Order: sequence, then C-alpha cells, then structure tokens
Amino acid sequence: MTDIITLSDPRVAAVVVDECGEPLVDVRDIPELRLDARQAADDGAYALLRSGVLGRLLEAQRALPAGLRFLVVEGYRPPGLQRRYYDTYATALRAAHPDASPARVRELASAYISPPEVAPHVCGGALDLTLCTEDGAELPLGTEVNATPEESAGACRTDAPGISASARANRAVMREALTSAGFVNYPTEWWHWSYGDRYWALLSGRPAALYGPVDPPA
Repeated sequence: MTDIITLSDPRVAAVVVDECGEPLVDVRDIPELRLDARQAADDGAYALLRSGVLGRLLEAQRALPAGLRFLVVEGYRPPGLQRRYYDTYATALRAAHPDASPARVRELASAYISPPEVAPHVCGGALDLTLCTEDGAELPLGTEVNATPEESAGACRTDAPGISASARANRAVMREALTSAGFVNYPTEWWHWSYGDRYWALLSGRPAALYGPVDPPA
C-alpha cells in the first residue's frame, strides 16, 4: 500500500505560498450547485470558495454522469474555527492516548482535522462534498461526511476496504470527475478535495501554493 501523506507531514508546511489574490465567492449565488446546510453558520463562511476553485468545481460537476450533482457541505473555514476544531479533537486524542507524544497526537489529529497552520479550508481552496441526485437525495458513500476514523472504523478513508460496492463505485465517480478538474483528495477523508493549497501543491509537484490563509470577509 502506498504511504499516505498526511497534513502533519513537514513537507506540507515547507511548501511556500505565492498568494494569487483570488477573492472568496459565494456558492449560494450559483444555481448550478447544491449547498447543504449541515455546516451552516450565521456568517455564511461555509458557503465561500476561491473563485478559481468554484470554476473548477463547476467543471467537475459537468463531468459527472447524467442525473448526478455535487452536494457541497463546507468550503471556507475561518482560522479561528479551524483552531477550535483542531484543539477539541487533539484534546480528545490526548485523553485516549495518554502516552502519545505531541508529534504523534498531531499525526493522529491530522487524519481528521488539519493543523491550523496548514489547513486547506482556511485558504478557501478546500471543500467537503458528496454526491446527490438532481432532486437532492444523497447517494451512499460508505460513511457520513465528516465521520471520524474512530466512529467509522476507518471507513472514512477514501480507499477503505469493507465498504459496499455501491459506495465504492460512487467514490470512484467523484474521484474521476474531481481529479479531471485538477483537485486532489485527502486520502483519510473521501469527502475532502482541494485545489491551490499547500497539500495540493505538494501532491501535484508544484513549486508553490496559490492560496494562503485568508481572514473572513468583513
């Protein structure tokens, strides 16, 4: 099995950022895309993506088989929210693994929540999404979006064994459409795809990331 590069890998943090300055745009203004409300918040940050990411997402959706659409669950995540998610999960991991070193806790945490300093969501280049029918009915993908490794027994991994044939086929459909548009997957989360961030740059062999962390719009 090919070794998985996680977001705790020092090579990710070592990628330089050549910020291109693309704005954050609102998925809610795009009728071709469906947006789920499970991560909705009053500030609307979950519905934002860099403009280039949005364009590639529309390109990927056009590559889906007839009758299928993407259901976007979360895009941009403010840095403060990312820090709270990470700290909460890392605290739970430290309690479950009291003998683990700080580096090991960081590695374990990064399978589910990225360390804030390298998080793809905080730069507007990442999105969590799943597949649905034209009328919004979600397809089986093996786990819920955002299922932890613990609660899913590892089925959240993109290439996890033991999921149903239909879930495996649906993950393959997602992969084909999204990779054709230039996205990369985070292999511990079948729903997480990104473009332009440090992780994307490392996996794509690019000299620099296009997007760095950005503050929420005023």
